[in-house]
Amino acid sequence: MPQMIFVNLPVKDIETSKGFFGKLGFSFNPQFSDERTGCLVISDTIFAMLLEEPRFKDFTKKEIADASKSTEVILALSAESREKVDELVDTALASGGSPANDTQDLGFMYGRSFQDPDHHIWEVIWMDPSAAEAGGQA
Repeated sequence: MPQMIFVNLPVKDIETSKGFFGKLGFSFNPQFSDERTGCLVISDTIFAMLLEEPRFKDFTKKEIADASKSTEVILALSAESREKVDELVDTALASGGSPANDTQDLGFMYGRSFQDPDHHIWEVIWMDPSAAEAGGQA
């Protein structure tokens, strides 16, 4: 069985988060979702557990970071093309997300980023497959 990752993220309102990521084309696993939690399916092995802040607090003794003031994590997703990068980020921005960082265009690698409604930073990156095989040199 391949190793899986579950990234846990605090959110203010689970329905807002579900609506936002649904508009981006993502689905939720109902088996691991309820009225305070959403299991965002990114791939067969990658999931983001979106937990309303009081539920998230059940898993930590630390304070929850205010992502509008500090960066606690940057989540990077690969895309199959430059066009798919633009499509996902443009949809995020049109669906309630906000800009995060400047576009990165190195020719062999292209990336853009956005903040979700809870200010978590998501980067979407495409890399030329031949550049990846050459160790990032195109």
